[in-house]
Amino acid sequence: MSREMHSAKPGSAFHMKAKIIITPKKAVLDPQGKAVQQALQHMGYEGISDVHVGKYLEIEFDGEPATARETIDQACHKFLSNPVIEDYRFELE
Repeated sequence: MSREMHSAKPGSAFHMKAKIIITPKKAVLDPQGKAVQQALQHMGYEGISDVHVGKYLEIEFDGEPATARETIDQACHKFLSNPVIEDYRFELE
């Protein structure tokens, strides 16, 4: 977590931002990524061997830094991604 988290008063919740990236797992067929790869090659871009199209989310929230990582991890695993076919990673600031 970065030091950009700030709190207005001692003992109050911190305002934080989670930056979340969700991508298809490497073993999962990604038709959108394949279409982008083929379009780039058709346009003359060389050397592109693979493209994966995913999602990027930013979530701002108030909470305690001690539990923020667990809270965001649960939200990603249970709601924001499909853990069977997607991977996710995030950072908090």
